Amino acid sequence: MFGVAIFTVLIMAGTYLFRITEYFVKGVGFLTVAEFSLLLLPGIMAKTFPMAVLLATLLSFGRLSSDSEVVAMRACGTSLGRIMAPVAGFGLAVALLAFSFNELLVPGAAVRATTLQGQIAAKLEGSTGKPTSYTVFEKGKVRAVVWARDFNFAAGTLRGAFVVAYDNRGQTSFFLEADELEYKDQENWRMVGEGKLLSLPYGQSYAKVVNAWPPQIPRLSMTPQDLITAQLRDLDSFSMSQMAEQIQRARDNPKIPRSQVINLQYGYWNKITLPLAALVFALVGAPLGVRSHRTGAAAGFWIAVIIIFAYMLMSNLLAIAAQSEAMPAWVASFGPLFIGVCVGAFLIYKKNH
Repeated sequence: MFGVAIFTVLIMAGTYLFRITEYFVKGVGFLTVAEFSLLLLPGIMAKTFPMAVLLATLLSFGRLSSDSEVVAMRACGTSLGRIMAPVAGFGLAVALLAFSFNELLVPGAAVRATTLQGQIAAKLEGSTGKPTSYTVFEKGKVRAVVWARDFNFAAGTLRGAFVVAYDNRGQTSFFLEADELEYKDQENWRMVGEGKLLSLPYGQSYAKVVNAWPPQIPRLSMTPQDLITAQLRDLDSFSMSQMAEQIQRARDNPKIPRSQVINLQYGYWNKITLPLAALVFALVGAPLGVRSHRTGAAAGFWIAVIIIFAYMLMSNLLAIAAQSEAMPAWVASFGPLFIGVCVGAFLIYKKNH
């Protein structure tokens, strides 16, 4: 718990402190800033569980080693591998907790934080919304292009929307202007309020449409998640099932670059590997904490920081390699775990002999 608290505070301060301070300086209300800060915490905490396990094992086994408890257990015939068994069990339990936390709590909080941040930015900049655009493909052909003045991800609405429809020859056929489009389910966007349907290319008024979808405009085969996938960098907003769906839809959309598909795949596997890092860090931290001389708690902190930095550096390097298609995304995601398990096994073997 101490490890989660200290690493959460450090990451929060290093990543978001300047932004939160800027909101206060520019006059954003205290309750709004407080809500935004609280919504950021689940996503940060999910990443600190493995770090906390590493720090906990380093400090715990450093204390056991300093008090000669490890020597006493070894003198009773207990191998270091047997001593590590409950550590591995604890690391696995934390990994399951982190996975559940990341799946059940983080996506909703991340979506709300993104929406709130957009509202704050719109208020500070004096803008009326968040513009967005999307191209709808069908069998590799462009069927429609959607543009909206304001996209509300949480509500699933597009305000001030314009839809350009294309025929089978790729020629513009109709133009729909709608006050608001509301997402109901797959391929079902409902028009709220009035709309105007124009025939193209002449631009003559064809009809006014009220609370109905004109048959001249193809159904929009997109979801609110699709609208943010092409520009997405932070994957906390998706659970594993949602991300798997987005990967498939991104593959079917030729407008989405290959690098973004790989980014989604890497994020999908990271939903598994990030929690499992708690088990790996437990197996690495425990034998490193076993030392033959008395050392202070500061040594445990420094070792934890060095290991976390090395792990993050390795993860980023492999992620870059995956982006350049030098290796599959799942290999890049599981690579640090495999190396960590090997290092942990080596350390346990060396300490046991």
